[in-house]
Amino acid sequence: MDSRHKQLLRKRRVELSNQLVIDSTVVQYLYQESILTESHLEEIRSQVTNKKKTLALLDILPTRGPRAFETFLQSLKEDFPWIRANLLQALEIEESEVSPAGQLKIPEQLLNTVPSDKQLNKLSSRLGSEWETLALELGLSTNDIYRCKVNHCYSVQSQIMAAFVLWKQGFG
Repeated sequence: MDSRHKQLLRKRRVELSNQLVIDSTVVQYLYQESILTESHLEEIRSQVTNKKKTLALLDILPTRGPRAFETFLQSLKEDFPWIRANLLQALEIEESEVSPAGQLKIPEQLLNTVPSDKQLNKLSSRLGSEWETLALELGLSTNDIYRCKVNHCYSVQSQIMAAFVLWKQGFG
């Protein structure tokens, strides 16, 4: 199972255990599709409450190979379409926020705007020593960075803000 799918099931674990009824066709479908074995069925059925059965299934699924998540979604199609829709929507949202390289995607309209001084100040308060690398990536020279550090030697946030101002004046 893909790590994104494992993470999604982990995040939605409590929600799924409250909504999903395991005695339904879900487990039978997973068994039919060779995702679960007979011993898995016995392990799940041996649990006393439905919540524990669901948690047992959620413990087993991530270990059942690359088809497990998609097959699990298929098993939800008939009896639990709202759960399936919620999982698919959560995956879609997650994929739109994270690019293949694992970096956050920034909406196109935001990329085409110049950040306000307030936004830059907020960012400067959150950056630490990595600000110098960021400044170089933004196109500032090492001389510009040195000047920011010398002119604002007592406050790292002021150094960062000065670098942002230089960037905004020259490139923004």
